Amino acid sequence: MVTKVVMPRLSLTMKEGTVGKWYKKEGETVEKNEPIVEVVSEKATYDVEAPASGILRKVLVEAGVDVPVDQVLAIISGPDEPFSEAEIVENKVEEIGETRTGILASPAAKRLAREHRIDLALVKGSGPEGRIVEADVERLVGESRATLLRVKETIALTGFRKTSAERLSASFRTAPHSTIMMEVDASKAMATHEQLKVSYSAILVRAVASALAQHPMMNSSLEGNQVRIFEEVNVGVAVATENGLVVPVIHGAEQKSLQELEKTIEELTAKAKQGKLTKEEVSNGTFTITNLGMYEVDSFIPIINPPEAAILAVGAIKKKPVVIDGKIEIRPMTTLSLTYDHRIVDGAPAAEFLRKIRNKLEELGA
Repeated sequence: MVTKVVMPRLSLTMKEGTVGKWYKKEGETVEKNEPIVEVVSEKATYDVEAPASGILRKVLVEAGVDVPVDQVLAIISGPDEPFSEAEIVENKVEEIGETRTGILASPAAKRLAREHRIDLALVKGSGPEGRIVEADVERLVGESRATLLRVKETIALTGFRKTSAERLSASFRTAPHSTIMMEVDASKAMATHEQLKVSYSAILVRAVASALAQHPMMNSSLEGNQVRIFEEVNVGVAVATENGLVVPVIHGAEQKSLQELEKTIEELTAKAKQGKLTKEEVSNGTFTITNLGMYEVDSFIPIINPPEAAILAVGAIKKKPVVIDGKIEIRPMTTLSLTYDHRIVDGAPAAEFLRKIRNKLEELGA
């Protein structure tokens, strides 16, 4: 029996995914429920399992290509089962569809052609039966620019990078961003970090989660004309990976101890860098923390992670002279930057929230 392997729908909002690496090659034996291909959605990396046992007869979509949900990725058949190459192409055409002009092209190729205003009739396809794939359009784009600029390398904006770019662009266009900053004495946070052997991320999450519980408007989202205040405090911590920025979420952060937060963050960070986060581990965040202090950045203005109400940016800890009880002392200081959606929160309550975080860090701390 011929069985199709299709792009799965990993979330209600998912429209397309990116094919990652294939674990099996054409002609190899596969077992039912065995991972055969990695796909990258807007929120997570997922291993697609074989829907049936047999031979991986044909791979229809190569690694790095964006395809819509339910498109056929590969064909599995029995060991001695005859399978027509024409039938394979027919299956693929049925899933992809044709343009109004009758030009056969992949969704990624069509999108790239629209972005660069290229007539697909001018593109020579390299796929089955002359089908135009993304690489064909990229080649024409590159040739048109060759006389202007020499390209060292081209990196496709797919997977996490593509989703991050789209979401942040939409956030900046739709949400009126406002940012306030505040310096914090990190003396007690540093002492806690050294004595308890916990990360600054865990200390920050604990302080933020506690402050969110006391300032519920910061733990909300605007949907239409309604502000939805969430009962659960789910804090996302931005992690830089080879595939771009990922934000794993600590669910119920306000209920966890410092040690529990440390363990959770450590596990999620490791999975993020391995590209193994599940859909649940990157979903339903209510607030985000992003830290560039390790890169010696003093302060920066982040973009809100939609549909959240705010995001906290953390800078480097540096020793500075400060006035304490009328005397100048050298203290380790850091700058917190709170960017918030001005449709939901005004300046005064945002300042109160940021001051609450500062006080919890300085009193700790956290």
